[in-house]
Amino acid sequence: MAKNQSQRPGRDVRGGKGKSSGPRSSKGAKQRDGHPQSGKGGYQRGGRRDERRDAAARDTRRPQRRQGGQGSSGGSWIEGRRAVVEALEVGMPLRKALVADSDGTLADIVRQLDEAGIPIERVPKFKLDSISSHGAHQGVIVQAAPFHYAELEDVIARAGEGDALVVLLDHVTDQGNLGAIVRSAEVVGAAGVIIAKARAAGVGVGAFKTSAGAVLHVPIAQVSNLAAAIETLKEHGFWVGGSTEHAHDDVWSAPMGGRLCLVMGSEGDGISRLVRERCDFECRLPQRGRVESLNVAQAATVMCYEWLRRSMLAEGGAAADAGASVEAGSAAVADDDWASASEVEASDSFMVDAAASRDIDWDL
Repeated sequence: MAKNQSQRPGRDVRGGKGKSSGPRSSKGAKQRDGHPQSGKGGYQRGGRRDERRDAAARDTRRPQRRQGGQGSSGGSWIEGRRAVVEALEVGMPLRKALVADSDGTLADIVRQLDEAGIPIERVPKFKLDSISSHGAHQGVIVQAAPFHYAELEDVIARAGEGDALVVLLDHVTDQGNLGAIVRSAEVVGAAGVIIAKARAAGVGVGAFKTSAGAVLHVPIAQVSNLAAAIETLKEHGFWVGGSTEHAHDDVWSAPMGGRLCLVMGSEGDGISRLVRERCDFECRLPQRGRVESLNVAQAATVMCYEWLRRSMLAEGGAAADAGASVEAGSAAVADDDWASASEVEASDSFMVDAAASRDIDWDL
């Protein structure tokens, strides 16, 4: 046995006395933060432990605010007059509205809620205070219905077997950017949008607003692992292209057509390493100005339309080939018609000759 090896597993005796298992002895009570230390390692009455206990007791008498903006039944809370009006304007599905019972200035909002068929509950102000996440409810809070996210399989099924576009967002955190990207994806006919479940923006009132309602018309799938989602898309024939300003090739020379999974990075960090390693190619937008790059939503719009342009060119080429085949067939039919007409003319000439021969007086 080595000199410094302990007979007891897990105990390291190298380099001195080590830690004692019992309390340290001292001639006098040590002072820590102005309070005498007790023999059991805590603090005597009047120290920090009692202060924490008293603070906890005081906190129990205060109304507790909900964190994260989540309602008890799963929907998110939207608070504030302007936010509530915006939710109504964009057609966001709402479950119910809580309105302060003593505020007469909310008559117009109450009328809009009633016209939209939203159940309205009059409540005292302290109940709104207890639900509010930042204390700025202004007398009205609505509960949005949980957004129905699609599955990755739904997006793949919608893509079918031919050309298709899927936009994958690598932790885009701003709801406005998310909504704008979904709007562009829907306009060009994308099969779906894929986002991360954690550390990424979800579909809320901001996304509803900037998408102009497009979030209701294109599948949005939340996945736990973006890298695994990319591998699944590859198994179904998708090529994966990452949009990054650090790429060598520009978007005009990149293979942006066919079955494409377009990867857009986050606002600050761009595409993560694990996701970037799974991209088949990378491309960037060419530029002449001095600004470093476009906003992620603007860049996604350009990329989506480049895919649409390639797809339409491919469809036009197929249509041109089909048209050429039709023309060739028509020409062949025309040739056959000409031959038939020649045969008819020859037949007519023979019949004329035959008729003339019947007029001959053979007795002469």
